[in-house]
Amino acid sequence: MMRMTVGALVAGAFLTVATAGAYAQGSGSATIDAIQRRGEVNCGVGGNAPMFSLPDAQGVMRGLDADFCRSLAAAILGDPRKVKFIPTTAQNRFTALQSGEVDLLYRTTTWTLGREGNLGGQFASVNFYDGTGFLVKKSLGVKSAKEMDGASVCVAPGTSTELAVADFFRTNKMKFTPIIIADQNEIQNAYLAGRCDAYSTDASSLAGFRFQQGDKREDHILLPDIISKEPLGAMVRKGDGKFFDIVRWTYFAHLIAEEHGITQANVDEVARTATLPEVRRMLGLEGDMGKALGVDNKWAHNAIKAVGNFAELWERNVTPYGVPRGINALWNAGGLHYAPPLR
Repeated sequence: MMRMTVGALVAGAFLTVATAGAYAQGSGSATIDAIQRRGEVNCGVGGNAPMFSLPDAQGVMRGLDADFCRSLAAAILGDPRKVKFIPTTAQNRFTALQSGEVDLLYRTTTWTLGREGNLGGQFASVNFYDGTGFLVKKSLGVKSAKEMDGASVCVAPGTSTELAVADFFRTNKMKFTPIIIADQNEIQNAYLAGRCDAYSTDASSLAGFRFQQGDKREDHILLPDIISKEPLGAMVRKGDGKFFDIVRWTYFAHLIAEEHGITQANVDEVARTATLPEVRRMLGLEGDMGKALGVDNKWAHNAIKAVGNFAELWERNVTPYGVPRGINALWNAGGLHYAPPLR
């Protein structure tokens, strides 16, 4: 659980870091105040998920979730390096959030009614629209999940995937044998060793795992069936509306930046020349949007300068794995990502 540095991620892009005095105590959020006193965001991640959160060869946490953690640190503290990545498992992630060990979860966590209704948390954003899928070996000769009657399926316990798979086989009047394994690496090894016919989890994770097989990736087929809706996003504790707001609107800021062509490289120049009212408000040039969120008015400027707009986040973390944006495009490009007006 060591603190990861941004390193090459920002590649010479230095933030205008606000002084400690610029962030007055008493933001209206117990979580924000605790983060400011502590001097870092405790971000619960998976730590073993390609595309989302996985240390590189230098030990730096990389991925879409990791970058959104950095973005939040930049928005609240003015510095994307002020984040501690705390790896969590599917079993202990909600306990870590409930206990305060982490400030939030950015951990490929699906937004469900049960999780909001029973676990004392709520979802502030969806940074990846996904769905449960199946990976099988080409040698199995299966073209569709509906051909898997009697199959054994490797799946993690305590996940929305486990329920989605059970629902799918029940709905289609098929039988299956679940192979329940808690550790993700052990699940993957079990699948490769032939202990199960199929490996099921979010389709994005399956695509990343398949990609990691290198020259043997063509030996595995990601079946076309997507059997559930899996909106993955940031989960925070209930009862702290200001923190909920800053997590949600920091995500929205990256969408608005993409809409307006604001990038990591040009955000400083845009801040000097912007005339569009929404852009001026977002970048702290007029109004007190940051103050309303309990942070500095340059919150969005700092977040965009830290990791870029949503397209840049996607290109850096997801595109290398061969996953198209599809429904993860902006609303005006046929996707589901949509930011409300910033006014």
